[in-house]
Amino acid sequence: MDFSLFYFADDSTPDGAAGRYELLLEGARFADRHGFRAVWTPERHFHPFGGLYPNPSVVGAALAMVTSSVAIRAGSVVAPLHHPLRIAEEWSVVDNLSGGRAGVSLASGWHPVDFALGRVPYEDRKRALADGIEGLRGLWRGEELEVLDGNGAPARVRIFPPPVQRELPLWVTSAGDAETFRTAAAARAGVLTHLLHQDVDELAVKIADYRRAAREAHDGWEGHVVLMLHTFLGTGRDEVRATVEGPLSAYLRSSVRLIARSFGALDPDFDVDALEDEDLDFLVARSFDTYFEQRGLFGTVADAKETVERLRGIGVDEIACLIDFGIDTKTVLDGLRHLDAVRAACEAN
Repeated sequence: MDFSLFYFADDSTPDGAAGRYELLLEGARFADRHGFRAVWTPERHFHPFGGLYPNPSVVGAALAMVTSSVAIRAGSVVAPLHHPLRIAEEWSVVDNLSGGRAGVSLASGWHPVDFALGRVPYEDRKRALADGIEGLRGLWRGEELEVLDGNGAPARVRIFPPPVQRELPLWVTSAGDAETFRTAAAARAGVLTHLLHQDVDELAVKIADYRRAAREAHDGWEGHVVLMLHTFLGTGRDEVRATVEGPLSAYLRSSVRLIARSFGALDPDFDVDALEDEDLDFLVARSFDTYFEQRGLFGTVADAKETVERLRGIGVDEIACLIDFGIDTKTVLDGLRHLDAVRAACEAN
């Protein structure tokens, strides 16, 4: 089992506040020194939830300058919002700055308002994602793309600088939709997923189907599955719960309206703002219990080892540990030593 760090902070700090990226940079340095596999950063627009990360390639370039071995990955680039030329160019820069450590997970997008930046309508996002994968790979390999210039005349272009890696490591991000797992298998791409809308047993079925489809489509290739988990470890389970309950509950509350709005796009009569505060409090409390007990990496080193073994058993290859959900920076960084103990124990096995 590989271990990575994943970031998706709620940026509710005051305007002009210093130190917004301290945890990102110091955590990346820790991961780099201690043999973690990667650091993942997302793409997020127009909302404090995830608001530190409007462009993962910009953040990735910064991480490339303060690390030497850990992989620098986007989790995720929202592919329908960008021309594949732009994705390939930006991540080729990251690949060069890092000496060949770039990797990208592509997502179709979740929130209609993000598509103010988009090249395709929101309803076409999944088709655009599937169509863009091979084009991105071709550009990365140095192939030319036929375009129309500003005068409407045909032209052929390729990206510069050329990347260090011959092939761009690619994943497809899935919130749990089985069809997205199939898209990844067909495209010979890994899967980056989470437990927000699925439990471990449901994920096990999807991984098995993904592996089977990948083997059939690509001569025995098994694929690669990364699971994002909210993570904090300490010396005692009760102590850990007391540390994370307030910050994680606030983090969940900051995102619940955003998540509900994505469902509201499918039901015009749904009004998230009509929810009473007590209803939100109930949802957050229930969500916290679920995350802490079943859908995160919380507790002691021994607790985490049990969780890791279960996930290894269903076919997870890498755990991307989301660490920036509101706990103060010093406490998070101090807690990474416990996560490193889990990593070292799993490596020894």
